[in-house]
Amino acid sequence: MKSRRTARLTALLAVPAALTLSAAFPAAAHSGHEDHTGTMAEGHSYQVDLDQLNDSGAQGTAMLTLDGRRLTVRIEASGLVPGQPHAQHIHGSTDGHDFHCPDASADKNHDGIVTTAEGLPMYGDINISLTTKGDTSKKSGLDVTRMPVADKDGKLSYERTLTVSPAVAEHIKDLHVVQHGIDPNGNGKYDFGKGKSELDPKLPQEATAPASCGMLAGAAVGSMPVGGVETGSGGTQGVESPVLLAGGAAALLGAGTLGFAARRRGNRTAPAGN
Repeated sequence: MKSRRTARLTALLAVPAALTLSAAFPAAAHSGHEDHTGTMAEGHSYQVDLDQLNDSGAQGTAMLTLDGRRLTVRIEASGLVPGQPHAQHIHGSTDGHDFHCPDASADKNHDGIVTTAEGLPMYGDINISLTTKGDTSKKSGLDVTRMPVADKDGKLSYERTLTVSPAVAEHIKDLHVVQHGIDPNGNGKYDFGKGKSELDPKLPQEATAPASCGMLAGAAVGSMPVGGVETGSGGTQGVESPVLLAGGAAALLGAGTLGFAARRRGNRTAPAGN
């Protein structure tokens, strides 16, 4: 009898100890494993609903699937300017700033258009340029020769797989997708009806103004940014270089007076690493 009571007491005393260990190491309860970024190595997918900005009429869905540091981005969008290139990026912070999709209050000069410079303090700097091939850094932010082109009906399909930094992998849910390119006067092309782009006077405002934006599930919503733009100012420094802007302007102006009449046969790209 004594030995049985001793065994029961030993078992009961072991329960609190097991619970304490479980609370101290919750990761042990996870299935799968984590890599050095803290991101679960098996794939996680995040849906992003793209909502229009600047009354563009653009809308769509982006699906971001992260497997370790491999990020696959799939975008299906409509309501974009037909036959035109649409710069698109993943914006936001990987170091604690709270950025989010802009609203009408970002229109500081009250001209009815939230420009890229006006929206930047809200949606943050470029983390990834969603180009169709080649470089995906912010240096390619306006390289329209490698951005997807909407078809004759204003629809755009995009797919690419790339390797992201550990910081992006760890903070993927704090980031968001922005597409650019609007047509306020409805003439089916980018023109100077809304003036020159503040990024480069050779570009029309219509070509660079944001058309849609969507936040990933789990992203912070509604709070003001902390500390401004990650580059340290509310301007565009660090987002586009003069050489890049000149190249983007030449590409736009050289394609049939901003018409881009020669449509690309297909916007969907085969998954390719960065």
